[in-house]
Amino acid sequence: MTFSLNDPDLFRQTAFLGGDWKASTSGKSLTVDNPSTGEIIGSIPACTAEETRAAIESARIAQGKWRRSSAAERAGLLMAWYQLMLDNADDLAKIMTLEQGKPLAEAKGEVAYAASFLKWFAAEAEHVQGSALVPTADRRVIILKEPVGVTAAITPWNFPLAMITRKCAPALAAGCSMVIKPSELTPYSALALAVLAERAGLPRGLLSVVTGYAQEIGPELTASPVVRKLSFTGSTKVGSLLMRQSADTIKKLSLELGGNAPLIVFDDADLSVAVSGTMLSKFRNAGQTCVCANRVYVQSGIHDAFLEKLAAEVMTLKTGDGFDPQTQIGPLINEAAVAKVKEHVEDALAKGARIVGKPLDINGRFASPVLLADVTSEMRIAQEETFGPILPVFRFDNEQDAVQQANATPFGLASYFFTNDIARGWRVGEALDFGMVGLNTGSISLVSAPFGGVKQSGLGREGGALGLEEFLEVKSFHIGLPTAQ
Repeated sequence: MTFSLNDPDLFRQTAFLGGDWKASTSGKSLTVDNPSTGEIIGSIPACTAEETRAAIESARIAQGKWRRSSAAERAGLLMAWYQLMLDNADDLAKIMTLEQGKPLAEAKGEVAYAASFLKWFAAEAEHVQGSALVPTADRRVIILKEPVGVTAAITPWNFPLAMITRKCAPALAAGCSMVIKPSELTPYSALALAVLAERAGLPRGLLSVVTGYAQEIGPELTASPVVRKLSFTGSTKVGSLLMRQSADTIKKLSLELGGNAPLIVFDDADLSVAVSGTMLSKFRNAGQTCVCANRVYVQSGIHDAFLEKLAAEVMTLKTGDGFDPQTQIGPLINEAAVAKVKEHVEDALAKGARIVGKPLDINGRFASPVLLADVTSEMRIAQEETFGPILPVFRFDNEQDAVQQANATPFGLASYFFTNDIARGWRVGEALDFGMVGLNTGSISLVSAPFGGVKQSGLGREGGALGLEEFLEVKSFHIGLPTAQ
């Protein structure tokens, strides 16, 4: 490693399988690099299908006891894990920046956000409630909520801590166990989290982190009849594949998939609020978020003024290594991501768009922020999720036109709009066909609020009370009462 940790033991290069830290029996491994430099930072085991099945079996055994634990016991362990995350926040952030590239300040923010799921669901564990019915004089029905059982999570590289705790915290709070397959691009954050889970006292086998290739591990998770719930964050293409693979076992699914988020700025919006909200939404994690503004629609009356203010802000952004305290835009995750950014910009320019401010500058995996104007729906950037620091601006004339363009996508994850008209706020908020809508804000991720999309952006919700419900089954317990003599 190119930096030091307060606790070097948090950097593990072995998988966490059924309570043991081990290399793969296959003897195979894969390397992980630093996206800022391309340097290899370590390797991880390429776990086999057999090892995945063993982790599932360990989860089954552990869950049998865990489901009988009290809500208070589960909450206590989650809170111990939460505190350990806070105590080791600096090291967790360093590991994340090393393998993922995001600026260290952003990484620290993610650590706090990830830890908040453990705290929130620790409290929520004690709030699982059933109900009772009296349908007839001789019948009582008790509605029970019980843990789903063994669960699995396949998590992405862009938020390597938060996407794990958002899944495993409600699972554990509900009384489930979990097998996690983290992205092979960012496995060390997941493994560090497992170290802290072990220190917090989570029972052996309750949580496993299986490292390696998705094509080896994923089919075991989807085909297993023991795994009763799968939670996935990633592309729509892979989510669709996982749905098909899970069909034979009819398991519960939570899928948070691709996005193509619109952001609409109306003539009556507060320009300063709209510009800051757009910057917040678009450039976090170098634009590598599923909810970042991918299409910005600005009404004609303020289009030029908005563009000018936005360009001034974009020009101030500094691209560089995440460990540089001046950096605001880190590297893209790999060469494919860089190629897509370049292709989207070149396609837009070839079809009539123009750059406002500095042109695209690519150096290794670093891509400078670019503001595009005169963008139209025929360009690739309007139809595809860029996942990079490219901000395209479209012009529109009226409200109906804006909503129609915003909804003209098979995706439906996040959307944003800015207006000071209360009536318009209600109309547009209800008309936007997305699972999440932000009014006069560029931030829509809160631990207490449900997160998820509609259409090809997935199904199910994470976070909030609904996030816990995803890991619970409902049982109707019918009780017949003898007739009084």
